[in-house]
Amino acid sequence: MRRYETIYIIRPNASEDDINSVIERTTGVIEQFNGQIVNLDRWGIKKLAYPIKKETQGYYVYCEYAGTPEAVDEIERLFRIDEKSLKYMTIKTQDVFVADEPKPEVEEVSEETKEVPAADEQKPAVAEVSEEAKEAPAADEQETSPETDPKKDQEKDQETAAE
Repeated sequence: MRRYETIYIIRPNASEDDINSVIERTTGVIEQFNGQIVNLDRWGIKKLAYPIKKETQGYYVYCEYAGTPEAVDEIERLFRIDEKSLKYMTIKTQDVFVADEPKPEVEEVSEETKEVPAADEQKPAVAEVSEEAKEAPAADEQETSPETDPKKDQEKDQETAAE
């Protein structure tokens, strides 16, 4: 089994019974495919960022569960058929679900990124960069040099044409 999160938006004019039936149908499909509901959270009516199917508000439901890909396919098929659902999104959060293992919130930093080079090792690298910067002319100097300045080229062309 894998761990998934599904957020779906139901039309705001749906009655409480309609909302409960959509939620019960979703949880029923998960359990039918031997899945397990980890967290079911009703966020309620919220304003949408943009109109969806001519609606500006929607009833949000967040469902975190462990299930099979077939269960996800069936849930999404039911959302496509149901007129009460505005939008849905399912995300796979873990490839292998262990019931007692908490969901990882933040990835751990690897040992390679924890090691910081000593200050002595960093100084030569900074010195090399500063030497290269001294050798290369600044971008402002390159733009105003007479060789690359288009105004000066036009002035020279006009002078030669006048003679």
